[in-house]
Amino acid sequence: MTFRGAGFRLGLVAIGCLAAPGLGLSSSLQLPEWDWGLPPGIPAPRVPADNPMSAEKVELGRHLFYDTRLSGNETQSCATCHQQARAFADPRPRGVGSTGEVHPRGSMSLANVAWVSALTWAHPTLSSLEEQQIAPLFGTDPVELGLEGREQEMLDRLRASSVYPEMFAAAFPAREDPITLVSVLEAIATFERTLVSFDSPWDRTTYRGERGLLSDEARLGAELFFSVRTGCADCHGAPFFTGSVDHVEADGPVREFFNTGLHDLDGRGAYPDRNTGIHAITGDPADMGKMRAPTLRNIAVTAPYMHDGSIGTLDEVLRDHYELGGRTGSPLTDRLVVRFGLSTTERRALIAFMESLTDSTFLTDPRFSDPWVGRTVR
Repeated sequence: MTFRGAGFRLGLVAIGCLAAPGLGLSSSLQLPEWDWGLPPGIPAPRVPADNPMSAEKVELGRHLFYDTRLSGNETQSCATCHQQARAFADPRPRGVGSTGEVHPRGSMSLANVAWVSALTWAHPTLSSLEEQQIAPLFGTDPVELGLEGREQEMLDRLRASSVYPEMFAAAFPAREDPITLVSVLEAIATFERTLVSFDSPWDRTTYRGERGLLSDEARLGAELFFSVRTGCADCHGAPFFTGSVDHVEADGPVREFFNTGLHDLDGRGAYPDRNTGIHAITGDPADMGKMRAPTLRNIAVTAPYMHDGSIGTLDEVLRDHYELGGRTGSPLTDRLVVRFGLSTTERRALIAFMESLTDSTFLTDPRFSDPWVGRTVR
């Protein structure tokens, strides 16, 4: 995947943006003055000091997230590949861009993305939501939203809107011209930070002390999940159920990538071209196939599974992959991926536990829904 960094940021300046602020270039951080609605024990995420939270910016970001004007041919939006009912993931095995190009990987869930310290499946240094959006909006390998070279056209579309001039002015009152690419990136990132999911039956039982929400089967599954025998929590630890996280109480970001033995094309652990994990960034042969462990929150609604959508069900993920210690026997399989056998009862229990991580409120919360539905004025 082609990801344009500093050189492209200079290009944003040339077409009227505000330069560095909001593009992840500032290392200073603030404690967010924002009600995240978190249960006891969950620390707040870090928020860039140069892009603080505000209700106006969140609402602007929500409109932009669902707006097809943010694709070259006005056929797709961010929400096309990040659907709320799917925990802001994609039901397709791999993403499909606005030009019909099929991507090498599937779209990851955006649940609790504000806490994620390494964005996308396999980019070890990409940690800013503002900067991450450059790839889907303007990237060319693969083409996603297809706005490469059409940045000014997109801004003109937004300026011609009957609602956006007022919304941008409210979200960025200090900016003489608030409708810029930087403002677009900052607003969408601010909305994405509000995609908080901590209201599953497991959360309500664990953090709020509610009773009667977990079946005996799910409780057995939790014991298995957090056991040394399966090692599931080594890569998907609570409370975020992923390893690459950061928050205001952490000493610093943790970034973890694993080769789970999903592919071995040559007997030496090779992965398919364009899908070699962080190896594509680092060039280190030892990084072949290493990907970020996605969150398991809402995992029951995000099938198909794995970075390339190659496994269809949670039962298959366990039976045909992880119980085997990786389905290929690759010599590069991470040492944390160990063989373990489950009985049918145990496998069902482990799946029941993962299903208890489904936050149905998150999947239907109107605060995260499409604001354009039923509207004629745009």
